[in-house]
Amino acid sequence: MMCAQSFLLVLSACFCSSSLSHVPHPSPSESDCFKVNSCKCIMKDGSGVISLKAMGDADGFLGRGEPVPAENLPGSPEVLLSFSPCQPFSVPEDLPGAECTNVAVCFTIRYHRLSRRVSRYVGYGRHEGNQFSYNQSLQLLSVSYFSNGEQPSTVVRYHCNPNQSTSVIRDQSLSAGGPLQIWVESPCACLNACPMGDLGLGTIFLIILSLSAAAYFLLGSCALRASRSSSGVQIHPEHRMWCTMCYLCVDRQPGRRGYVGVAHSEQ
Repeated sequence: MMCAQSFLLVLSACFCSSSLSHVPHPSPSESDCFKVNSCKCIMKDGSGVISLKAMGDADGFLGRGEPVPAENLPGSPEVLLSFSPCQPFSVPEDLPGAECTNVAVCFTIRYHRLSRRVSRYVGYGRHEGNQFSYNQSLQLLSVSYFSNGEQPSTVVRYHCNPNQSTSVIRDQSLSAGGPLQIWVESPCACLNACPMGDLGLGTIFLIILSLSAAAYFLLGSCALRASRSSSGVQIHPEHRMWCTMCYLCVDRQPGRRGYVGVAHSEQ
């Protein structure tokens, strides 16, 4: 059985879609897109945000176990391609430490030998350290996924298509010595489309903390009273406001409302 590297060299010779000539190729003058995280990009001029989170299915996959043409490969293996734009995955899930562990792209190579199936897995890019770039004229977002080297293993080009109802893989190609290229048509590749509620617990905590601090300083400014003396300006607590707040809290309790009324009547 051939090793994974040899397999990919042979695969690249026949794994080339004939329709790629009709797919627009980005020009070298691509404007950079500021990376917020591995799933989100914001334009440096503030014109919009693109999120990859809504492109996948319920499990985060844009393509899962998609068959790849490999008729001319020795041994006639079955080649499957899995790709998740945002959510890292592992194949197989019950084999930690394998090459396709927490990856963005993975090839599954299956050989049938004597009534049993032998599978190999080749990782082809991770979400960590991916790079974003955007071509304004083509409305094309390019995301590069790296494995271990400086050159990207996979480059995915997300084309903005507002007429598309869902995100689909239009084409894919693998050339000798070059990265795997995947072309995606998606309405979520358009600026400010497909918003996702991706606020984490840390972000929610910071929002609550900021609101609490603002309320504290606002109430504090209302509860303090400044007075001038020979030694300068002094700030004193406004007892009336704090007593009023305490009275409102006590008055809302049904059990104590009658007691307060009796106390007033006795005075």
